[in-house]
Amino acid sequence: MGTAIALLAAAILVFPSVAPNPYILSSGVLVLNYAVLATSWNFVGGFTGYISLGHGALAGLGGYATALLVVKAGLPSFAALAVAALLVAALAVPLGMAALRVRGASFVIVSIALVLILLLVFQSWASFTGGSRGLVVPRPFDLSRPEHHRVFYYLFAGLLAIAVLAWWLIDRSRFGLRLKSIREDEDKAEALGTPTFAYKLIVFVVSAGFTALAGGLYALWFGDLDPVFQFSILTGSYLVLMALLGGVRNLFGPVAGAILVGTALEYFKVEYGDTPLHLVATGMLLGLVVLFMPDGVLPAIGDLFKRFGRTRSSSIREVTAAELAEQRKAAV
Repeated sequence: MGTAIALLAAAILVFPSVAPNPYILSSGVLVLNYAVLATSWNFVGGFTGYISLGHGALAGLGGYATALLVVKAGLPSFAALAVAALLVAALAVPLGMAALRVRGASFVIVSIALVLILLLVFQSWASFTGGSRGLVVPRPFDLSRPEHHRVFYYLFAGLLAIAVLAWWLIDRSRFGLRLKSIREDEDKAEALGTPTFAYKLIVFVVSAGFTALAGGLYALWFGDLDPVFQFSILTGSYLVLMALLGGVRNLFGPVAGAILVGTALEYFKVEYGDTPLHLVATGMLLGLVVLFMPDGVLPAIGDLFKRFGRTRSSSIREVTAAELAEQRKAAV
C-alpha cells in the first residue's frame, strides 16, 4: 500500500515536467479537479451509500460564490475561496436536513432537483450572476498560460491530498464505522442507537465543503463561469461513475476512476468535438461497471492478485481427504 501511494504521488508530481504542451497540462488540471470532486462525493456515497447526482450543484455554488466574492466584494482570491467554502458548507446544513430525510431513488430525485433549481436561479439572475453571458473571474496570478496551469495543477494536487487524508481519517475512526453501519443497514444502525440523521448531515456538510473548494479553485483557474456548465446533471453523473469505477470503499478508488474517466472524456472531446459520443461511452461504461465490477476496478484487481497469488498453505484444508487416508494407513 505504501509503495502504491508513493508511486501515485510521484506520478502526479512529475506530470507537469513531462507534459508535452500546455493543453496536456491543462487536461491534467481538469483530471485532478475531477479527482477532488469524486473524492468529495465519496464522503457521502462511500460512507453512507447515498447516491447524489447533485454534487455538481455544490461545485457550481463554490465556483460562483468564490467569483462573486472576488468581483463584487473585492476579496483576495484565496480569501474568497475559503469564505465561499464556509458559506456552501453552511448552506449544506438546511439542504441536507431537507434532502437526507428520504432514501434511495427519492434522494437521487431530490439531488437532481437541486441542480435544476440552481441552474434556473443563476441563469435568470443576470444582473448579479451574469446569467447566460457568463461571469469573468480575475486571475489571482500574473503568469503566462503554461505557468498558470502549472501553479493550479499543484494547488489541485494539494487539495486532493487533503481530501484523501480526511477520507482516510474518517474511514479509520469510530465516526466512520457508524457511517458504514448506515451504509450496510440504516434501520438496524438506528435501532442500535446510532443517530443516523445527525451522522449523515455531518458527513454531507464535510463533503459539501470539499466540493465547494474544488469548484472555487476551478473558477480561479478557468476564469469564466457559465451556469449551464456549472450546474449540469452530467457533472454529478461523471462523479458517480468515477467513484463506482475505482471503488467507493477504496481510499484511492475515486482518484483512479477520475484518472480513467477524466482522461477518456478529454480524449473524446478532442477527437469527436461536441458529438454525444462521449455520453454514449460514459453510459456504456457505467453499465459495465455496475454489471461486472460492482465494487470497482481496484477491488477487482486486488481480488485477481489474491486469486493467482494464493499459496497452498493459505487453504482452509491443508490436505485432501484421499491424502489424509493415505497418511493414516501409513501411520498404522
